[in-house]
Amino acid sequence: MFLGAVNAFTGERGRTTNVITGERGVEVPKVARAYQAAGKKWVVAGDDNYGEGSSREHAAMSPRYLGCAAILARSFARIHESNLKKQGVLPLVFADPADYDRVREGDRVTLSNLRDLAPGVPVTAILHHADGSVETFTLKHTLNNEQIAWFRAGSALNLLRRQEGSAPGIVPPPA
Repeated sequence: MFLGAVNAFTGERGRTTNVITGERGVEVPKVARAYQAAGKKWVVAGDDNYGEGSSREHAAMSPRYLGCAAILARSFARIHESNLKKQGVLPLVFADPADYDRVREGDRVTLSNLRDLAPGVPVTAILHHADGSVETFTLKHTLNNEQIAWFRAGSALNLLRRQEGSAPGIVPPPA
């Protein structure tokens, strides 16, 4: 997961900073597992056409399984955006593409109005910078009511399982 992705802050492939421990240059999956073990959801900030070339379902399934709540991007590759929705990961687009440049390494992100998530209603992102400053910006989405239900259930399969009883072979992500 993300082992080929280039970290915009460092230029390293597949490595990032664990904002909980401060450790730098850690493989992304290891950081994701650490966040998951700490009970923390996480987000990704991506540039234009996020997910291009990674339309396979596992490119969306792996982040969801390891606790990714949302991907914030300037734009999405169409099929990948659809796969993120099915996996219950929010594909959110910067309302102002320049807001991408406001994200700093080490930021903690709050998506403040997810309880009110509805079609056509923007999501508010709050960046909590390491220096104590805070910035707020708007994110757009293309989710319909069914896709919002997928997000709330953790994935489309989880929603189907809940609606139809316990379906064999469908395993929910760890809490």
